[in-house]
Amino acid sequence: MTTLELGIDTFGCVPANDAGALVSQAAAIRQVVDEAVLADELGVDVIALGEHHRPEFSISTPETVLAAIAGRTSRIKLASGVTVLSTDDPVRVFQRFATVDALSGGRAQAILGRGSFTESFALFGHDLRDYDTLFEEKLDLCVELLDEQPVTWSGSTRSACTPPDSSPTRTRRPVSCSTRRSRSTATASGPSADGHR
Repeated sequence: MTTLELGIDTFGCVPANDAGALVSQAAAIRQVVDEAVLADELGVDVIALGEHHRPEFSISTPETVLAAIAGRTSRIKLASGVTVLSTDDPVRVFQRFATVDALSGGRAQAILGRGSFTESFALFGHDLRDYDTLFEEKLDLCVELLDEQPVTWSGSTRSACTPPDSSPTRTRRPVSCSTRRSRSTATASGPSADGHR
């Protein structure tokens, strides 16, 4: 029988206070953590935090906030929703989620995507014309990192790498891809030969 899971997601929207003024991003982040603690107590199965780099959203690094949530919860699964892989480094993404996974006792899940907005491209020095290539190559490296074999990877969007086994664990972790409107994302994240995607 299929089990239905109940989850919530948030970008950490910066709300207005009772006087109508926007609260600080720091206050919005703390509110997200408090809401996740309550969700854990109420039996919600998963919380997913979306990465954004805009003033109206407080979560720019979901893994950092998930680590804070991990320290105050015991059962809720901790996911990004999404981590913008196109403008991040796959090795760092892997290491950050491995750390959250270790802190949470195996509850972390990376959900990778291109992102709904494109502000992170200029912010992190990427050309929007490389939109598809960045995502596809970085997704390929993520798949390599999930494998138990040593990684030797090269591509056109970053220097070749043979990352050390420096993450807390090298076990397979759930990794998903998310897309709202891109056929190329769905195609790129289709099943690979070893079933990681």
